Formats: sequence, C-alpha cells, structure tokens
Amino acid sequence: MGAFLFFLFVVVGLFLLFVLALSVRVLNEYERGVVFRLGRVIGVKGPGLILLIPLVDRMTKVSLRTITMDVPPQDVITRDNVSVKVNAVVYFRVIQPEKAILEVENYLYATSQLSQTTLRAVVGQADLDDLLSQRDKLNHQLQSILDHQTDPWGIKVGLVEVKHIDLPEEMRRAMAKQAEAERERRSKVIAADGEFQAAAKLSEAADIISRNPAALQLRFLQTLVEVAAEKNSTTIFPVPIDFLKAFMEKR
Repeated sequence: MGAFLFFLFVVVGLFLLFVLALSVRVLNEYERGVVFRLGRVIGVKGPGLILLIPLVDRMTKVSLRTITMDVPPQDVITRDNVSVKVNAVVYFRVIQPEKAILEVENYLYATSQLSQTTLRAVVGQADLDDLLSQRDKLNHQLQSILDHQTDPWGIKVGLVEVKHIDLPEEMRRAMAKQAEAERERRSKVIAADGEFQAAAKLSEAADIISRNPAALQLRFLQTLVEVAAEKNSTTIFPVPIDFLKAFMEKR
C-alpha cells in the first residue's frame, strides 16, 4: 500500500511539473507573445513571466528588434534599356505583433518577396545616370513604397539601401572612356584659362613698361643679377640700343 501511494505521489508530481512547464513562459524585453485561446486571439503579452492554460492557450513569439534583410541581386533593365544587376538591404521592425501574425502567414518571407519586386519596379523606371548619381533619392523612394505596403502587416520599414549596382563589361568600358574624355577636357580648359591669364598679365606689364621706360632698365639689371648667380664660365647678355645711344650721338 505504501509503495502504491509513493508511486501515485511521484506520478502526480510529474504531472504537475509537466503542467507547470506548459503554462509558464518567460519573454525577453524585446519579445512579445500573441496568445491564442481555443483559436481566438486574447491579446499580446509580455515581456516577463506569462501564465498560460495548458492545452487551451497557445502563444506565438514575435521579436520587436530591427531586422536586417538582404535583398538578393535582381536582373533589371533600366528605362534607357541598360541591363544591370542590383541588390539592396532592408531594415525593418515589427511594431504591431498581432497584425504581423494575423494579417500575413510569414511576415519575414512576405517582406523579402515584396522587397525584391519593389526593387525591380523602381529601378526599371529610372535611367542609368539617375541610378548612379541619385542613389539617395532611389533609397528614399524604395523605403516609402515598402513602408506603405507593409503597414497593414504591422511592420515599419525604417531604411532601404542599394548596396551594389553591377554593370555589363561593355558599359563599364564606355563609362571609363567617357570619364577619361571628361578629365582631358577639363585639363585643356584649365590650361587654356592659365594661358589667358598669363597673356593678360603680360599685356598689363607691357603697358606699364611702355609708360615708364625706366622699368625696362630695372628689369634688365635684375636679369643680369640672376644670370650672374649661375655658375657659368661665359655670360652673354644683350645691350639695349638705348643704352649705347648716348655714345653714338657723342661720336
């Protein structure tokens, strides 16, 4: 009789532990639990200790942290008929756990598929030059569209960034030639501008010398000093005719 009572006590204790294990849940600060009672939602619980009715209640956990999702490379033809391959990254978080569970079967998969189709649609409406030079505008447009479409699912899309744009090899070569031609054009423009400024300065100097002949003599003497500073065995320098004019008239 005593052994039977002991066995019964052990069975009851194990059953109570099993019931306790089924009824007690602990949720972290960043988690929420959508509780179903006999198939009907009774509310969102958490964080902390959650008590459930065994075999009656069922809880689905949802993380509220920001999720980083890579969008696989998509083959897209731009509006100006250039084939490119584009990938991106999407940052989003669940703000309404109840909608994320009830309104869509798998919100992670649904957001991923929506991001891919939206990326193809937006890039296909842009020119290649806009795609390369106005990436911030493209990111904002993607974020606005995704955030609007995922709002019924209780999801907030905070940021979308285009990671890489892969161009065909022939297009890369053409763009390299274009960039080289643009750099050459700029260098020629800068050189021509320098020549123009130098000519303007020389013209101003000629005007000053023409108004004051003594300036030419000072420049001549300065040139002699510069030539004499060089380590040359023989120095040849011109003598202005004006310098010899006085001797010629005297003779």
